[in-house]
Amino acid sequence: VQLQASGGGLVQAGGSLRLSCAASGRTFSDYVMGWFRQTPGKEREFVAAISWSGNSIAYVESVEGRFTISRDNAKRTVYLQMNSLKPEDTAVYYCAAGDYYTRRRGDYNYWGQGTLVTVSS
Repeated sequence: VQLQASGGGLVQAGGSLRLSCAASGRTFSDYVMGWFRQTPGKEREFVAAISWSGNSIAYVESVEGRFTISRDNAKRTVYLQMNSLKPEDTAVYYCAAGDYYTRRRGDYNYWGQGTLVTVSS
């Protein structure tokens, strides 16, 4: 499966952005979808995951209540709605697809190219 992330940009603290990740190739609903983020010098960290049908969702604690992951299997797209953004949310955000519902980076087999989110204070 090929993944194309979009929607990043520059936003002031307290603002919102919505990231999208469009998939092509194999059946989209076959995959668990996740969002990860990475800043220079740090490991890529888990942000959110959504199960095949969307019934199960998980977030890293630091984004709970501010970010919402969702998916539209008909449109083959996963979204990350980010509200109340903070400067510490600044990172390159990556979408990923895998076979298991997990927070583990290594369990995701396919990755998008990343989209940069910059939150100014």
